[in-house]
Amino acid sequence: MRKVEVLDYQTEWPLLFEKEKKVLHQLFQENSHTVFHIGSTAVLGLAAKPIIDLMPVVYNLHQVDALNEEMEQLGYVAKGENGLPGRRYFEKGGDHRTHHVHLFQIGNQEITRHLAFRDYLRMHSKEAQRYGRLKKENALLYSDDIAAYIEAKMTMVKEIEQLALHWYKTTK
Repeated sequence: MRKVEVLDYQTEWPLLFEKEKKVLHQLFQENSHTVFHIGSTAVLGLAAKPIIDLMPVVYNLHQVDALNEEMEQLGYVAKGENGLPGRRYFEKGGDHRTHHVHLFQIGNQEITRHLAFRDYLRMHSKEAQRYGRLKKENALLYSDDIAAYIEAKMTMVKEIEQLALHWYKTTK
């Protein structure tokens, strides 16, 4: 069973991101536009589940579908769109998850949503601390139920997301 664990910020998270980013760039080659570090591990000082979220942006999403076998050889499980149209989602590590890949084609609006959320928390440390406290509390309450953990933080996530999108549009 997958346990919900939220840790204080770990200094190795950016290094783990950079290592995996190189692997993905090499796999996607000329189709790779960029790879972003997203999610809570991308925000200095923010408590997070110790899972590195990567967001590769590619020129052609359909070319990625032909690489599912190669992704599996890297330890990833392909989950298709997994609820978000236009995304290719991969998980690595099974019940002891280490990485999530949220892959989009350049121009997809989800890219902006993810970057706005990350950048807003990077620039608003009080919001990041508030979010981190909630995540730690929820991890204790729902350590055996990832769905309940996610649901319990959803109100704050949506609130921050709205603030972040407004902030992002006015600062970019």
